[in-house]
Amino acid sequence: MIEFRKRTAIAAVAILLLTGCSTTTGGGGDPAQQKLTAAGTYPIESLDPHGAQGATTGTQLAAQAIFGRLVRPVADGKVAGDLAEKWEPGATAAEWTFHLRRGVTFSDGKPVTARDVVASFDRMMTLDGPNAANFPDYKMTAPADNEVTLTAPVPDASIPRKLGLFYVIPGSVKTDDTAFFEHPVGSGPFTVGRFAPSEVLALAPNKKYWGGVPGLDNLEIRNIPDLSARLTALRTGEVDVVWGIPDDQLSVLRDADNVTVKTVPSTAVFTMWFNSSIPALKTPQVRRALWQAVDFSTIIKNLYPETGALADAPVAPSVLGYVKQKPGGYDPQAAKAALQAADFDFDGKLRLQFSDAEFRPFVQAVASGLAEIGVKVDVLEKEKAVFTKDLLALNWDINFQQLATPTYDAASNLGRLYPCAAGRTGYCNTELDTLLAKAGASADEAERADLYGQASEIIWQDAVGMYPMTVNLAYAWNTRIDGFTPEPSGLPDFSGVRLVGAR
Repeated sequence: MIEFRKRTAIAAVAILLLTGCSTTTGGGGDPAQQKLTAAGTYPIESLDPHGAQGATTGTQLAAQAIFGRLVRPVADGKVAGDLAEKWEPGATAAEWTFHLRRGVTFSDGKPVTARDVVASFDRMMTLDGPNAANFPDYKMTAPADNEVTLTAPVPDASIPRKLGLFYVIPGSVKTDDTAFFEHPVGSGPFTVGRFAPSEVLALAPNKKYWGGVPGLDNLEIRNIPDLSARLTALRTGEVDVVWGIPDDQLSVLRDADNVTVKTVPSTAVFTMWFNSSIPALKTPQVRRALWQAVDFSTIIKNLYPETGALADAPVAPSVLGYVKQKPGGYDPQAAKAALQAADFDFDGKLRLQFSDAEFRPFVQAVASGLAEIGVKVDVLEKEKAVFTKDLLALNWDINFQQLATPTYDAASNLGRLYPCAAGRTGYCNTELDTLLAKAGASADEAERADLYGQASEIIWQDAVGMYPMTVNLAYAWNTRIDGFTPEPSGLPDFSGVRLVGAR
């Protein structure tokens, strides 16, 4: 899951970054006109897309700038070719063949071959990082120099979208080669000039990039943890682009000179699972009543007036498999009556767990809404590692997460998290399992969307969780930037950006 709007306060580091980071220019032209500085939401701790940090927002942002991938997701949720120019399934969706674009080279001039692709896949699987979990027991082979085949144990129609998280590096890079990533060679639009983990990544244009040399001479991605420092840097012109901006800062930025502000729908949904394995929450009637008891519309209006919208499905609209569901509505009196009819234990307490202080006001507002009808809630804010451990152990009654779908495919959300075998929520429904399995096996996208829609209806009606809010992602950038497109993924692409006018 990809995260979006974290607020931390490390002002000393922010000041250091604002005053101490610089790069040399990569190409001709006035450096003040050709250098773009961005302040990402999360630090870039590693440039290795196959390792333990491979799925983090920071590493993914760096990887898409430096390395090529077979395919890449685009803002409308579809899949576009990158190193592969076309692809197709075999007799079943258990086998997919990707035809590589001819003439593509790494930044050192060496050709990108099918052997590099296979070696990269094998390295990712050997390192067993988070992205490897998308391909359990999958096998990649190279039947030709410009062709690779990925074979799954069972039909998997989501393979093209899942490969949007898989990056290709030279096949000579060994599993334990950390030195390579100090100055990596890739086939993406940029090359690395300097990298200081968790501080700054300085990039120059890859003059051999197959898609055309980027218009920037220099691209610098800084980590400025403190929100106020990040926004000040934007307003003063020290930084050109920021994103992941909270609602209460958007009006201030709109009043600033030479700043454009825009919010875009993301792939994330606030998701509050119920633990259906405990007696108090085992029936849909109880779970639906608890959902009905909370005035999510008002909470969103007060806390997220611009970066939130009332959800109408378990996945966001940009995700393949999204089908709008019928809203449940807010009715506390009906909710309390339904709980009383179900003999709900009002003397007991429900454990509501979450991680990340950013979400504290939202979670507390939900607990207050439930308290108004007599439902007692213990709000438990947990450190990330403890939260994850307890999540998997079902050591909670209600679990809050901002759950994104970075592949733009419901297979990596509904198909992965809701089958009985996943054991994520204590909920098990064989009809749902059948629908999810059929959707995952069909190479027909229209059929898949319909099947995931039917699955969403079951999840929604049985209230496997509460799905209160889809998340919008707020960007702000200097008006001298031309060609910048805010990305729903929180991973903006700077390869087509140019700078116009003075800083």
